[in-house]
Amino acid sequence: MTRRFDPATDQLVRSVYLVRDQVPGFSEYPFSIPAIHGLHELKLDAQVTFFVGDNGSGKSTLVEAIAIAAGFNAEGGSRNFNFHTRRSESELHKFIRLVRGVRRPRDGYFLRAESFFNVATEVDRLGVVDTHGGTSLHEQSHGESFLALASNRFGDNGLYILDEPEAALSPQRQLSLLAIIHRLAAQGTQFIIATHSPILMAYPDALIYQLGPKGIAPVAYEETEHFQITRDFLNGRDRYFRHLFAETSTDDQG
Repeated sequence: MTRRFDPATDQLVRSVYLVRDQVPGFSEYPFSIPAIHGLHELKLDAQVTFFVGDNGSGKSTLVEAIAIAAGFNAEGGSRNFNFHTRRSESELHKFIRLVRGVRRPRDGYFLRAESFFNVATEVDRLGVVDTHGGTSLHEQSHGESFLALASNRFGDNGLYILDEPEAALSPQRQLSLLAIIHRLAAQGTQFIIATHSPILMAYPDALIYQLGPKGIAPVAYEETEHFQITRDFLNGRDRYFRHLFAETSTDDQG
């Protein structure tokens, strides 16, 4: 895929690193998470970087810390959002530093599945519905409101950080989000995304980091557990059912 921007000169955020000598201890959460425990510096793609891994692997924790370090509200929104319904962010952001490029983002947004309702409420309260599509996000379905926000609020030369966006989207709408990402990535926008979706992480030429018990490392799309399990299931779901249902029957007998 041809890149319109040179990653060596045009990147908004080049990398993220952990100031390890300031961490109070690596035995406590979130520093005890293997992916965080072994973190030094992670280079980011100029256009799209994915963090993938199982629940509890630390991908959302890391994305949250990057977003706060970039100046976004912990619960989501643009840099102008400053609401708090319930403080639940980890301490990681205090020890995360971003290595920025020469260009500065024209705009940005942090969007996370678990607090999307709170962001929608704040959009109404601030009276900025027009910049988010013209209709209250609360008056649309979850998927419609998410795509309305992405379509109308995301722009060129921006920094957009997404945490599990697939939670709001059907497979078809995940493809629609990919089209938005592709259009904006060609216009100098950078995306950092935590996801479980094998559809989203298939974006061509994206940098994918796998988080797991052994830490964090780059991985090819075809080598992710998400791709392999999805492919194997679709190619042989009867085999999966026989195994899973046999386990269920054994558990019931016990």
